[in-house]
Amino acid sequence: KEEDFEIIDKKQLPDAAELRNEEKAKPEEARWSAPILSLAKKASENLALSYGSALKSASLVGLVSKPGSSDSPAKTNTRCHTMEERANLMNMMKLSIKILIQSALSLGRTLDSDFPPLQQFFVVLEHCLKHGLKVKKTFIGQNKSFFGPLELVEKLCPEASDIATSVKNLPELKTAVGRGRAWLYLALMQKKLADYLKVLLDHKHLLSEFYEPDALMMEEEGAVIVGLLVGLNVIDANLCLKGEDLDSQVGVIDFSLYLKETQDSDGKQDGGITAVLDQKHYVEELNRHLSCTVADLQNKIDCLEKTNSKLQEELAAATDRIGSLQEEQQQLKQQNELIRERSEKSVEVTKEDTKVELDTYKQSRQGLDEMYSDVWKQLKEEKKIRLELEKELELQIGMKTEMEIAMKLLEKDTHEKQDTLVALRQQLEEVKAINLQMFHKSQNAECSLQQKTEAISSFEGKTNEMMSSMKQMEERLQQAEKAKQAAEERCNKMKQELAGRLDLCRQQMAQLDSKCSTLEKELKSEKEQRQTLQKELHQEKDATALLKTELQQMEGLKKELRKLQDEKQQLKKVREEQEQALQEMGLHLSQSKLKMEDIKEVNKALKGHTWLKDDEATHCKQCKKEFSISRRKHHCRNCGDIFCNTCSSNELALPSYPKPVRVCDNCHTLLLQQCSSNSS
Repeated sequence: KEEDFEIIDKKQLPDAAELRNEEKAKPEEARWSAPILSLAKKASENLALSYGSALKSASLVGLVSKPGSSDSPAKTNTRCHTMEERANLMNMMKLSIKILIQSALSLGRTLDSDFPPLQQFFVVLEHCLKHGLKVKKTFIGQNKSFFGPLELVEKLCPEASDIATSVKNLPELKTAVGRGRAWLYLALMQKKLADYLKVLLDHKHLLSEFYEPDALMMEEEGAVIVGLLVGLNVIDANLCLKGEDLDSQVGVIDFSLYLKETQDSDGKQDGGITAVLDQKHYVEELNRHLSCTVADLQNKIDCLEKTNSKLQEELAAATDRIGSLQEEQQQLKQQNELIRERSEKSVEVTKEDTKVELDTYKQSRQGLDEMYSDVWKQLKEEKKIRLELEKELELQIGMKTEMEIAMKLLEKDTHEKQDTLVALRQQLEEVKAINLQMFHKSQNAECSLQQKTEAISSFEGKTNEMMSSMKQMEERLQQAEKAKQAAEERCNKMKQELAGRLDLCRQQMAQLDSKCSTLEKELKSEKEQRQTLQKELHQEKDATALLKTELQQMEGLKKELRKLQDEKQQLKKVREEQEQALQEMGLHLSQSKLKMEDIKEVNKALKGHTWLKDDEATHCKQCKKEFSISRRKHHCRNCGDIFCNTCSSNELALPSYPKPVRVCDNCHTLLLQQCSSNSS
C-alpha cells in the first residue's frame, strides 16, 4: 500500500549552483537556515539508516526473501515498502516538531493558523493518521477519513467531549476530513493532543476496526510519535476555526522548509543534494499514483453533482407537494368549521325538541296516571252497585212468589187479569235473562277493563284525546248512577205499594212496563257506549304505534347525536394537537432567532476588529504603558488589540472558543451588558 503524498514539482526544487549564488547574495538567510539545514541532513541520514535497519530486521524476521524461503517477492516488496513509509513519516514528524518548537521559541508569541511550520506540522500529522486506514464502502462511494478513530476519544476520555460537541456544532464543516482537522486544532490549543492519542494507542483492539495491522498507529512508530508530541505543550496556539475552509485544504508537504542549506563545504553540500534528489525521485513516483487518485476523485465529484441535481429536482417537487397539501389542509379546515357550525345548530335544535317532548310526555303521563286511578275507583264503585242490584233482584223474586200466592187466593177476583199477569211473568223472565246477560257482559267488561289497564300501563304515551274520552265516560257513569238511584227509589215505592195496596197492582204493572222500556233504552245506550269505547281503543292502539315509530326516530337521532359528539371530540383533539405543534414551532422559531442574533453579533465583532501584530504595538492601548520584559503583551480575543496583564486579566466564554479566554476590560463590560440585555 502506498501513502497519498502531494509533492511540489521539480521546477520548484533549486539546483546546487542556484543555492550557492543565493547564499553569496543573502548571507543573513544563510545564518538563519544553518540549524534547519543540519536537521535536514540528519533527517536524510536517519532515513538511510532506518531503511538499512528495516531491511536487516525484515531479513531477520523473515519478511525479505532468502534463497530457501517460500514467500513471494511481491509480498516482501509490499512489506518493505510499508516499513519505509512508516520510517519516512516518523522522521518527517521529528523534523516538523523540531522546527515548529524552534521557530515558536524564537518568535516568543502565540502561533496563528497562518504560521507555515504549524501548517506543515498538521499536514504531516494528517498523513501519519491516514497511513494504513481501511477503506469503508458506502452507497455514495469509498470513504477513507481519519475522523473515525478520533471520535473514539470522546468515549474513552470524557474530557474530550467539549471538543467533539464544538466540532459538531460548526456549520461550515461538511466532510469528515474537515471535522478531523478541526479536532486536531482544538486538541493542540488545549495542549492535550499527546494525551488523547496515547489513550487511543492504549486501546489498539478498537483501532483495529479502522487501521490495517501494519499501519503506523498500530506499530511502535505510533508510540514514538506520541512521545514527540508531548514537547508541543510548550507552544501557545491561537487558531480561529471560523472563516477557514478546512474541507477543501490540500495536504501538501513543503520540503523547502527542511531543505535550506548553509555555507558549509562543497563536498558536504553535494552529498546532501544527492540525498535530496533521491528523495525527489521517490516523491515523483508517489505523485504519479496521486494523479490516478485525483482522476478517481473527479469522477466521484461528477457523480455527486448529478445526484445533487436530482436531489434538487426532488426538493422542488416536494416543495410543490407541500404547498398543495397546505392548500388542501386549509380547505379541510374551512369544511370542518362549517360542519362544526351545522352540527352545533342541529344539536341545539334536537336538544330543544327533546326537552319539549319530555315535558309533554311527563305531563301526559301524570294525566294518564290520574285518569287510571279515577277509572279504577269508578270500577270498584260499579262492582259494589251491581252486587246491591243483584240483592234487590233476589228480593223482587221473593216478592213475586208472594204475589203468586196472593194471586192464587185472589184467582176468583183476578180471572180477567190472568192473561195480563202471564204476560207480566214472561216479561219478568225476559228481564231475568237480560239481567243475566248484563251480568255476563259486566264480567266481560271487567276483563276488557283489566286489559285496558295493562294497555294503559304499557302505552304511557297517550295523547290528549284520551282525556276527552275519559271525561265523557265519567259523565255517562254519573248518568248511570243517577238512573240506578231512581230505580232504587222506585223499587222501594213498589215494595210499599205491594205491601200496603194490592188494589193498585194495575198501576204498578203499568209502572213496571214503563221501567222495562227505560231499562231497554239504557241497555241500548250501554251497547252504544261499548262500541264507542272499542273504537277509542283502536284509535289508542294506532296512536301508540305512531308513538313507537317516533321513539325509534328519536333513538336514531340520539345515535346521530352521539356520532356528531364523537366527531366533535376528534376535531377538538386535532385542533389541540395543531395548537401544540404551532406552539412548538413558535418556540423553535424564537430559539433560532436568538441564535441568529448571537451569530450576527459575533460576525459584527469579527468584522469590526482586526488582530494586531506584536510588532505594531509598543504600548498598552488602555493604560499607555510601554511593554518590557516584566510587562508582557497580551491579545484580547474579542477586539484583537494588545494590552498588558492588568488591563486584560478578565476571562469570558466567547462563541468562537470552547473555553473562557482572555478579554480586555472594555470588552468585558460590553459583553456583560449584552448578556444582561439578552437575558432580560
